[in-house]
Amino acid sequence: MLVTLAFVLGLAIGWLRAKKMGGNRMDCVQYAVVHALALTLLVLVGWVIVGWLNWV
Repeated sequence: MLVTLAFVLGLAIGWLRAKKMGGNRMDCVQYAVVHALALTLLVLVGWVIVGWLNWV
């Protein structure tokens, strides 16, 4: 659930950043996908670290 939320949040952030800079639709898609993948990867790495340190 947390990974899906991170992916969707990344999509929204990327899309809005591209729109703010005046990008066309393909720019928005590219920014959205890159932000979504980056945020999802960050959450997954954090999840592994938390599990590795036995914080949960």
